[in-house]
Amino acid sequence: MMKLNDQSLLHDQAFMDGEWRSAKDGKTFDVTNPATGALLASVANMGSEETAAAIVAADKAMGPWVTKTAKERAAILRKWHNLILANKQDLAVLMSEEQGKPLAESLGEISYGASYIEWYAEEAKRVYGDIIPAPASDKRVLVLKQPVGVVAAITPWNFPNAMITRKVAPALAAGCTVIVKPSEETPLSALALAELGARAGFPAGIFNVITTTDAAIVGGMLTESPVVRKLSFTGSTNVGKMLIRQCADTVKKVSMELGGNAPFIVFDDADIDQAVSGVMSSKYRNSGQTCVCANRILVQDGIYDAFAARLKQAVSGLKVGGYDEDGVTNGPLINGAAMAKVERLVQEATSKGAKILIGGAVHEKGAQYYQPTILTDVRRDMAIFEAEIFGPVAPLYRFATEEEAVEMANDTIYGLAAYFYSSNLGRIWRVSEALDYGMVGVNEGIISNEAAPFGGVKQSGIGREGSKYGLDDYLEIKYICLGGLT
Repeated sequence: MMKLNDQSLLHDQAFMDGEWRSAKDGKTFDVTNPATGALLASVANMGSEETAAAIVAADKAMGPWVTKTAKERAAILRKWHNLILANKQDLAVLMSEEQGKPLAESLGEISYGASYIEWYAEEAKRVYGDIIPAPASDKRVLVLKQPVGVVAAITPWNFPNAMITRKVAPALAAGCTVIVKPSEETPLSALALAELGARAGFPAGIFNVITTTDAAIVGGMLTESPVVRKLSFTGSTNVGKMLIRQCADTVKKVSMELGGNAPFIVFDDADIDQAVSGVMSSKYRNSGQTCVCANRILVQDGIYDAFAARLKQAVSGLKVGGYDEDGVTNGPLINGAAMAKVERLVQEATSKGAKILIGGAVHEKGAQYYQPTILTDVRRDMAIFEAEIFGPVAPLYRFATEEEAVEMANDTIYGLAAYFYSSNLGRIWRVSEALDYGMVGVNEGIISNEAAPFGGVKQSGIGREGSKYGLDDYLEIKYICLGGLT
């Protein structure tokens, strides 16, 4: 049994309308530890009938929830936030068991996820409208902001806590109700959040969690339902495109946080040690399984060799292993398909002339672990240039000029995050403005926080999460014209 101080945080039933429910046909699916394959739980495998019931529950709960004052909703969110932090250790262990990341990273994610709840508990009280100067003396023009309605949130496995709180907190703050479909790889974190939400006083139906392996059926029902007025999705670009198409018939509001191919540019005027530290934070966190991690490391010719040598030294200090081992920095990849993708990309690159500076193979710890890797002499004609690696592999590319670096960086369909290191103030402004990305880290490898707008451009997404802007995605603007005021 998982070593939790509070075993009641571990659930194997879905959470709907304030109740824990099994699938009506009794079906379950297994959730396993990606490092060991150990069975953690057999979780209710919900289908179309249960999804329909969740939609009804969320719709029924909208009226009472939206009539609560913003201050009342904020107080409940604040209790949820406090309970999450009070159970931080258990939530982190649960996450590491089902997702594989080192315990220190899981602890960090719990705090990070909770920060969104705190932020939106405060922002709930700041949903301001407007009074606009009218075009005639007998009229008044008013603008109200109201909740969009029932929200469906489809979340990924790589951040199974924070990707939920980042969507649910603003939705609940705005007065919406939510149906969450977590990844089948990591449903236990979502169910633990539901447990703590119930303890915080969530009214029945405002927060529902559907666990399933049938994403097509459940996702199809959520996108087709006219009751669901908003879909928020974090995942691959291909799946995001499909969901947008499915939402078109009911003209849903959508938020999409999709794939990335982040460039990390190191100019010859950069502090090399700072740049290496930035790569280590951005590339190898969660074993490279983040949508904003450095995917293509572009290094100017004059410092390429020195940078590669220092990066190799830093990477050699990483420790691969189970989440509960002392000093571990890198855990397993999530499943066999993820391993196969990383191996394929490395093999293809080396077959075309890339060199392995360090790593480049399955780790001795086991089949789900990949060695932290650096590839040098990587070129743009290799598949790894366009692919989202999602593994602990850092490919290094050479460039000669600032213009070439920007052109290489922008040569992708994605536009989520970009990073660069430079000490030249003029260059910092030029490159920041020229990079075609929704987020840019300048001399910084970690850019996510609750106060900043997270999101991309091009085929990396629509909308923003976090910050004051993130609340707007869960609100509709209503214009009221008052006439006859003579």
